[in-house]
Amino acid sequence: MDLVEGLEFIRVLLCFAFLIYASVSDHRKREVSNMVWVWFAPLGFALTITQFWLFESASVLRLYAFSVLATSALAILLFYAGAFGGADAKGLICLALTLPVYPEKLFFKPLFPEASPFSCFFPLMVFFNAVLMAALSVFYVLSRNLVWKIRTGRKLFEGVEHESLVKKFLTLLCSYKTRLDVLEKKKFLYPLEDFEEDESMGSRRKLLVFPVDEKREEILGRILKFMEGKPRESYVWATPGLPMMIFIFAGFLVSLFLGDLVWNLVVWIFG
Repeated sequence: MDLVEGLEFIRVLLCFAFLIYASVSDHRKREVSNMVWVWFAPLGFALTITQFWLFESASVLRLYAFSVLATSALAILLFYAGAFGGADAKGLICLALTLPVYPEKLFFKPLFPEASPFSCFFPLMVFFNAVLMAALSVFYVLSRNLVWKIRTGRKLFEGVEHESLVKKFLTLLCSYKTRLDVLEKKKFLYPLEDFEEDESMGSRRKLLVFPVDEKREEILGRILKFMEGKPRESYVWATPGLPMMIFIFAGFLVSLFLGDLVWNLVVWIFG
């Protein structure tokens, strides 16, 4: 292994170490200390600049810069849109600073080397693979709802039959029936239903399209109030707060060893 291969290998190991630590932290506490990024960003950037300064041409610097800027813009946009947490955005930016392009000088190649529009921009490939990994969790949620219906023999949308088909479909894809006492205990479960006052019908249940983190306790309080007197084993719709850092780490591994799965999937379907 020569010096340039060694530098790339160290950068990959750096990403692996910080991302796996951030994933474990995100899973356990749903937050990642800012100290992770305080160390990750400068170390990764220093290694990238060192490799560029010693071995790369000026044209590669433009590629590096575009990759970092595009990834940072996407991460910040998703953060302010509410689709990304702060740790997710910082993790993606740190990844871009450390590995702005695919580490081609390593001793292995991805299993699916099909060129894609994002082949040059490794962090964007990681992002799209991470989204694909997160989307696969839908199958877990659907199977859990199916098992619940078979086991209990009850209607999935009992009490919210008045809601639209679209709302029911979205609820079915991203949440599952959870016992009320379990929802109370698990802070990373968010209710996807609420109660509202209706002038003609009194209080009634309604489905929520998106979980609202900062209003969890408020919504849970209303649910407990309106379901007072009912068994604590009553079921409500709830969704787990997805630890996106885990999917970013999974996207990193998939991109490194398999390649751009999203693009290969598109080519396979439409090619």
